[in-house]
Amino acid sequence: MTSPAEKYAAAKKRSQVESTLFGRFRKRYDFELDDFQADSCISLEQGRAVLVAAPTGAGKTIVGEFAAFLAMEHGMKCFYTTPIKALSNQKYAEFVETYGNENVGLLTGDLSINGEASIVVMTTEVLRNMIYAGSSTLDDLEYVVLDEVHYLGDKFRGPVWEEVIIHLPEQVTVVSLSATVSNAEEFGEWIESVRGRTETIVSETRPVPLWQHVMVGSTLYNLFEEDGEVNRELVRAGRNAERGSAKGFRRAFTPSRSEVVALLEAEGLLPGITFIFSRAGCEAAVRQILNSGIKLTTQEERASIRSVIQDKCSGLPPEDLGILGFLEWQDALERGVAAHHAGLIPVFKETVEELFQQGLIKVVFATETLALGINMPAKSVVLERLVKWNGEGHVDISPGEFTQLTGRAGRRGIDIEGHAVVLWADGQDGKSIAGLASTRTYPLRSAFQPTYNMSINLIERLGRDRARNSLETSFAQFQADKSVVGIARNIQRHDEGIRGFERSMECHLGDFSEYANLRSSIKQREQELTKRGSQARRAEVARSLELLKRGDVIIISAGRRAGFGIVLDPGVGVGFDGLRPSILTIDKHVARLSLQDFRDPVEVVARVKIPGHFDARSSRGRKDLAKELHGLQLEKRNKERPSAEDDAELLHLRHEMRKHDCHNCPDREDHARWGERRNKAMKEIALLRDQVSTRTHVIARKFDRICRVLEELEYLHDGVVTDKGLALRKIYSDFDLLTVVCLEKGLWDDLDSAELAAVASLFTYEGRGEDRLSPKMPSGRVRDVVVSVVREWANLGDVEARHSLPHAREIDAGFAHPIYRWALGNSLEGVLRECDISAGDFVRNTNQLIDFLGQITSLDLPVSRNAKEAIGRLRRGVVANLALL
Repeated sequence: MTSPAEKYAAAKKRSQVESTLFGRFRKRYDFELDDFQADSCISLEQGRAVLVAAPTGAGKTIVGEFAAFLAMEHGMKCFYTTPIKALSNQKYAEFVETYGNENVGLLTGDLSINGEASIVVMTTEVLRNMIYAGSSTLDDLEYVVLDEVHYLGDKFRGPVWEEVIIHLPEQVTVVSLSATVSNAEEFGEWIESVRGRTETIVSETRPVPLWQHVMVGSTLYNLFEEDGEVNRELVRAGRNAERGSAKGFRRAFTPSRSEVVALLEAEGLLPGITFIFSRAGCEAAVRQILNSGIKLTTQEERASIRSVIQDKCSGLPPEDLGILGFLEWQDALERGVAAHHAGLIPVFKETVEELFQQGLIKVVFATETLALGINMPAKSVVLERLVKWNGEGHVDISPGEFTQLTGRAGRRGIDIEGHAVVLWADGQDGKSIAGLASTRTYPLRSAFQPTYNMSINLIERLGRDRARNSLETSFAQFQADKSVVGIARNIQRHDEGIRGFERSMECHLGDFSEYANLRSSIKQREQELTKRGSQARRAEVARSLELLKRGDVIIISAGRRAGFGIVLDPGVGVGFDGLRPSILTIDKHVARLSLQDFRDPVEVVARVKIPGHFDARSSRGRKDLAKELHGLQLEKRNKERPSAEDDAELLHLRHEMRKHDCHNCPDREDHARWGERRNKAMKEIALLRDQVSTRTHVIARKFDRICRVLEELEYLHDGVVTDKGLALRKIYSDFDLLTVVCLEKGLWDDLDSAELAAVASLFTYEGRGEDRLSPKMPSGRVRDVVVSVVREWANLGDVEARHSLPHAREIDAGFAHPIYRWALGNSLEGVLRECDISAGDFVRNTNQLIDFLGQITSLDLPVSRNAKEAIGRLRRGVVANLALL
């Protein structure tokens, strides 16, 4: 029972809070704020920066909204940054509703609305570019909200968040909003070291409880018992399913998508999101639901859906509706079902988001991109599989990814509980799923690395020495420095172990340490000879690939495509490394090979004539050509490889070992085991000492190597940016340095605007999937320039190798021909029919290209006018139709 004194103290505290700006702000909400929200807001009003880490849906954004409120009250500015444009659009709409159009702006690259407003929503890259440009828009800036700041761990875009935190003006207060990460205190400690006093406020409590389930067959099982143990009935059901699957009855235990939807509807668990880690899978799921006859909406809801579609999509060109699959998409939406993935055009995705938020769409089949903070909470979340393709192979999803995906379940203020459902699959068991579900947090790891653009901007703003020092304050270096302490402890532990091993390996016949070293040297020499042979064979393979011709029948000696294949395209010219032939395998698949597919030099065993009209995309054409392979009756041949046994150094070491006094010791192998442990510990110590040296000043040392490259190319001289180096300040791209080299040499000056768009696409496009056909070049002039670009790319690779820097990724010309045709005015249908790319990918890649060309227009160069004209040619039709809200 609360005492009178306690009641008085609580009342006094409430009175004090109500008289503050926070007290006024919280009256806007018809619910009581959670402690973490209140504590964060109070810290902000008291002048401290905050890092707020809380689960998805917990209401972290209220803290960011309070920062905007404070800025308005103080007559200052607040920038609210998000990682993706869709989030920016959503936040802009919310702020406009609260503060009015005149007080809110939006800057996303595609859109620029009222950029001088008191509250401006933007993507994080836009803010980074403002900082480097010394924009006057930063004047009177009081708060910067970094929403989804845990994105800092993303290896592609994460460094931008660190750049912003490090380089924002000192007077700006940073509000960092993060998912729950296990090292939030470490992250907060770093922010405080860079920005000054920072409160780290962590909440691990979900506002809506989450129930975990597994669906086996048509039965939904709770994942956990009331005592927290894995549900025993689920374990038994899983075992039965495994036995049934082994006997060929897998279908009986794996529910169909229509069965899942029907069960969720019957249990009152809709609206729901089903995560499928494939775009094609999402589209197939929608078709399956439609084919099953399921209809989840009422007549009134269907009318409302049609109204929203009309409002959002009225700007789409009528001639594009067919290729976009508009009628099929609308039919699915009217039945309450939708797909959501990056292959959809922006207006389709935004329509789905709005309808789902209104409760009109009941089931969304989505890829994981939906979990990146878009406001689409559901009552239930379904995970079809716990394995995804990461671009290199199929991998298990991490506990952090599981938490992020299932965190969508449970709508605050609507649902009293959320539900996460995992569908049973072969190889799964309740305990492994429980392990994912029980690990609620994951560590945040910095992905920060200096780039050429970053380095040149910092040197121009701060000078070389101060730029180097500023990079030493990165979270990456902060984490590296902390890890060195742990490594030093490991070195000490191994050192103590070595002394014990040496006592155990003492031999009365002689110095066993010396004998153990001989054995170790023999093993090392054998490995060295094996590696050297491998490198020599790799060089021979590379030379043999250069001799291939169209129609050659070759033996593929390694990899999953091992067997015979017909060379369709040798892969030179626009293959970029000259070593990527495109082949047709005996099972009718077209694939692009690399050095890794050959253990030995390529052997041409026959030749076939490929018809001039052959189209690799035609299944009939592939089938007919593969028949010729079958008819050749080829046999694989085994090649003998030279042995390492005649190596003089190896023979000498073995001779020295046999004549050593300890070689005849009866306890030799027992001593040797201790010797191997000692040598292993010594190697471990050497590796750990290397780690210490590589982690000490690791970021600054990479910056030094970048500066040496820039000096060699004359973009930097005596620590000062040269006139020709200034262009690099304005190019933000994976190929920033290559871009400036090409501009400096005038490689693009003679191209018309459509040709420039085609060539520039090499700098922005990165195709999906590994089996890509040879890029098609639009014209002879484009092909010549592409060859020149590839030559410069290779030359830069040589320069970077000399300075121990990684080379930029391989250039991809797969978008050159489609974008060239679009720039010439061809229809969307005509462009997409000729290339294997979705409409959404086409729009996204075109907008990335427009952004890149926009950077070129900001330079005072001959090519800038053509770049501006190219943007005008590209920004039309479905590309120009970027729905704002």
